[in-house]
Amino acid sequence: MADDIDVMMAELARDATSLVFLDLGEALRRRGRLEAAVRVALTGLEQHPNLLDAHDLYARVLADVGDFKRAREVWSSILTRDPRHLGALKGLGFLFFWSGDLDSALDHLETALATDPTDQSVVQALMTVRAAAQEAPVSDADGPDPVFAGLDGAERGILLVDERGRILGGRLQSVVGADVSDRVAAYLAGAVREADRTARLLDLGAWQSIVAEGEGGNVHVSAPTPESLLLIVRDRGVPAGRLSMLAQRAAQAARCWLEEQQL
Repeated sequence: MADDIDVMMAELARDATSLVFLDLGEALRRRGRLEAAVRVALTGLEQHPNLLDAHDLYARVLADVGDFKRAREVWSSILTRDPRHLGALKGLGFLFFWSGDLDSALDHLETALATDPTDQSVVQALMTVRAAAQEAPVSDADGPDPVFAGLDGAERGILLVDERGRILGGRLQSVVGADVSDRVAAYLAGAVREADRTARLLDLGAWQSIVAEGEGGNVHVSAPTPESLLLIVRDRGVPAGRLSMLAQRAAQAARCWLEEQQL
């Protein structure tokens, strides 16, 4: 890493306009060389004042040195120009989590996940924030599920989440038996928002259901209520018509349970 830093410093010395400062600043902050990282970030901003990634780098360094107020201002300014800037969304998500504003942290991290569903750091951050909020009930894998008791697959292939992806009931297992409920829940809300946005851009109206076929099984996603999402997973041997019928039964059970919670 030290050799890489030296190479990047040499390149920046030869060409002050080089974008290598982005990687160099990140490398320096990861090594704890924060004063040098600040200098590199500011030098980059002087050369590229309109480059949002340069402002993002500066904000990350500010957060590292403890200037959270200024970091928040910089990240907020980035989002006024690009509401889906991944770095700014992740940075503000961290700051809101650190300050105890879990709702705002969730808002920014969920938008970050919708922006890049492959970013594992966002998935992990969402799981951490939801755990801190203690709003994701953990179902007993050995006992009946309170939402889907009696339905086939409730202990391994049905998941109900709220509009933010927090688990309300059910449980999902991978094909090798691993519990993937939290990880799938973290992705689900963002994926559905993207589907909804795509449907509206194509003038298809509001989405009704999403069906995906895979080598190991099929997935059916629907919305039992405007504030919830339901995911059903079955192997490839289950016909599409039966999968839809299972989803309807599970959706009805979910609606009944949600109504009971409001009484």
